[in-house]
Amino acid sequence: MTDGSNLPKTLVRRMPLQPGVSRPVVTPIQPSVVYSSESPDQLEGQYEGKEHGYTYSREGHPNADLLAAKIDMLEGGQGGIICASGMAAVGTALMGLLSQGDHVIGGDQLYGRSLRMMTQDLPRFGIETTLVDTGDVAKVAAVIRPETKMILVEVMANPTLAIADMEGIAALCAEKGILLAVDNTFTTPTAYRPYDHGADIVIHSVTKLLAGHADVTLGYVSAKDPALTEKMKVFWITMGATPSPHDCWLAERGIYTFDLRYAKSQENAALLADYLATLPGVKRVVYPGRADHPDHARAAHLLQGQFGNMVSFEIEGGRAAANAMIRAMPDMAFAPTLGDVGTTVSHSATSSHRLVPVAARESIGITEGFFRVSVGIEDIEILKADFAAGCAAAARAV
Repeated sequence: MTDGSNLPKTLVRRMPLQPGVSRPVVTPIQPSVVYSSESPDQLEGQYEGKEHGYTYSREGHPNADLLAAKIDMLEGGQGGIICASGMAAVGTALMGLLSQGDHVIGGDQLYGRSLRMMTQDLPRFGIETTLVDTGDVAKVAAVIRPETKMILVEVMANPTLAIADMEGIAALCAEKGILLAVDNTFTTPTAYRPYDHGADIVIHSVTKLLAGHADVTLGYVSAKDPALTEKMKVFWITMGATPSPHDCWLAERGIYTFDLRYAKSQENAALLADYLATLPGVKRVVYPGRADHPDHARAAHLLQGQFGNMVSFEIEGGRAAANAMIRAMPDMAFAPTLGDVGTTVSHSATSSHRLVPVAARESIGITEGFFRVSVGIEDIEILKADFAAGCAAAARAV
C-alpha cells in the first residue's frame, strides 16, 4: 500500500500545457468531460453567463461550440446548439418549446422518424399534432387552431422530394404569430437559407451533407430569438443530447469541403436523373430540377437553380424487383443514409418509412419499387453503369 507520496508528481497532479509561440493548424479535439474552475465565484460566474467557460460537457464543450458557430455562419443564425443526432435536434425544438395543450402542424411527408415523433410521441405528452400537405398553403391554413404554436416543415420532403410552399407558409406564420421551424437538411444553406425567408427555427441533420463522410452522427438547431434558443438549450442539457467532441471535430473538417462536394454531387444528380428516365422498367423519376417534377416551378423560384443531390425513382414490380435491382449493384452502397461523398441508395419502405402504415406511405408514392438516391461525387459514368445493371435486373424480375 502507498499513500501516493512516492509517485511522480505527473501522476498525482495534472500539469498545465505549456503555451508556445505557434498554434495548431487543425482544431484540437478536447474530450474532457469536466472542466475545473479556480473558485466557487468563478464557477458561479460561468453559470450566470458573466464569464465564458465550460463546466460539464453535457452543458457544452469547445468542439461543439466551434462547429455551431460555423453552421451559424452558413445559415445566418446565432447561438446554434449541436445535438447528438438530427432527431435529437428535432426533439429539442419540439419538446423544448411546446407544452401540454399546444398544437403543432407538420408536413405529411416529413422524414419517417419525425412523423413518428409527431404522431406517436408528442401526443403521449399532451401535445396535439396535425399532418398536412405543406405544398398547399390553403390546406395548412385550414388546420390552424387557436392553440397552434408551431409549424414544422421540410423545404424538400424526404424522400418524395415534394417542395413546400415556403413563401405562403412563412406569410401565414407571420400573420398568425406561429413559430416556423424548418428542417433544412436536404436543401442546405447553399440552396435555401430559412432565416432569410421568415423562419424562426432552423434544424439540420449534420450527419448528412454538412459533415459529408458518413462517419458522424450529429444535429443542429438554432432560433432567431435568443430566448427561444435558451429554452431549447435548457431542454437539451436536461435530456443529455450531448454531441461527441470527436464527431464535432470530424464534422468541422467536413464543412470545409461542403461547397465543393455539394456542387459536384448536385451536378451528378441532374445527370443521373435524366439518365434514369431513359432506362426500361423505370416508372418515374423524381428530381426538382426536371421539368416533369410537379413542383419544378416552385423549386426553381425558391432554390434559384440549386436543386440538390437527391434523386428518387420508382421501378416496375414489387419487392422481388427491388431485391433484384440492389443485388445487381454490389458496388453501390445500399444503406439508409444520405449526404456521403459516395452515392447511397435506400429503400424507403424498409428503412425511413417502415413504421408508417402501408396505405399512408403508398398514398404519397412510397411503394415497394420506390428508391431514394443520395448522389455522391463519383464519375457519372460509373453511376450510369451501376444503375443500368440494376434496372435491367429489376426488369427481368417482373
